[in-house]
Amino acid sequence: QVQLVESGGGLVQPGGSLRLSCVASGSFFSIYAMGWYRQAPGKQRELVTLITNGGSTEYADSVKGRFTISRDNAKNTVYLQMNSLNAEDTAVYYCYANIVQNLSGYRLGYWGQGTQVTVSS
Repeated sequence: QVQLVESGGGLVQPGGSLRLSCVASGSFFSIYAMGWYRQAPGKQRELVTLITNGGSTEYADSVKGRFTISRDNAKNTVYLQMNSLNAEDTAVYYCYANIVQNLSGYRLGYWGQGTQVTVSS
């Protein structure tokens, strides 16, 4: 069983910053990729950013230049530094991990419980 535990959400003023963290724990072979999705009220869940175990990254156009993803492979942890936040960034942010289950390379995706980020004055 794999668990993803997020932390770091909260209320921030426009232009402010927040840092999210997500730790993966449980029994697995390795982690291929970790990242963040978000879901605003009335909208579909969307990709924010992903990082692979090799360090390759992908960002949504709406967050490029403002958000930075990083990863500590030894701690099975991914971080999301969010700067220059605006009201459109308000959403529940979900940690995602694509985890290698065994030596054959079989992978499964897992989700965290979500953490609320609210950008408001």
